[in-house]
Amino acid sequence: MSKQGYEQVGVAMTCRSYEEYVRMFDLLPEDLVRGEVLDVAAGGSSFTAEANARGYSANAVDPRYDAGIEQWIAEAEQEIGTSTDKLAKLQERFDWSYYGTVEQHRTGRESSIERFKASVLNEEHRHLYKAGRLPKLPYADDRFSLILCSHFMFLYASQFGPEFHIEAIKELMRISKPGGQIRIYPLITLQWEPYPELDELVETIEKNGGRTELCPSYLPFIPGSSQYLKILL
Repeated sequence: MSKQGYEQVGVAMTCRSYEEYVRMFDLLPEDLVRGEVLDVAAGGSSFTAEANARGYSANAVDPRYDAGIEQWIAEAEQEIGTSTDKLAKLQERFDWSYYGTVEQHRTGRESSIERFKASVLNEEHRHLYKAGRLPKLPYADDRFSLILCSHFMFLYASQFGPEFHIEAIKELMRISKPGGQIRIYPLITLQWEPYPELDELVETIEKNGGRTELCPSYLPFIPGSSQYLKILL
């Protein structure tokens, strides 16, 4: 592990709420009503469940959404305890102005996965959750008006190299509608360093017809995580 950063082997589960997504991606109602929304590498986050409950049309994709999802949910619930212990050891490095305390952070994760579980195990909602992994996703071209990717791309730069990120971005652009948007957060690695190939990635986006903006994020927590990447198609 680096001298700074968050220790993680493999890709951690994501277990975040609708409100956290609103803050991370500075989401406004008008961002969510323009068409279908996709949460990529969604893990156990309750964004899709909560967004649909509010009347929006949201979907989620993750490699874990297959026949073993109930076992994965049980493992994810156990992982909340593991991640809480890691945060407790590093808590002086984080900004707690949103979450309050380590225990409140844990309570939020537990609430999020309960809402996720109720939705994904409901047969009426199951079609909203598809198994798929970047850089190939099981969706048709030009489908989504808004694509969100939280705590996956860039964060795992040491595990997924520059070529993966290029192909992943192209795939997200493929399934985004003309006039749509892609938003990615955070723009740092697990070592809390800026993603080193961001400039090259922006060049790829522009060559493929997209425009980029670095926008402020309003979920203070991880060191150096004050911006998200917006891609406009």
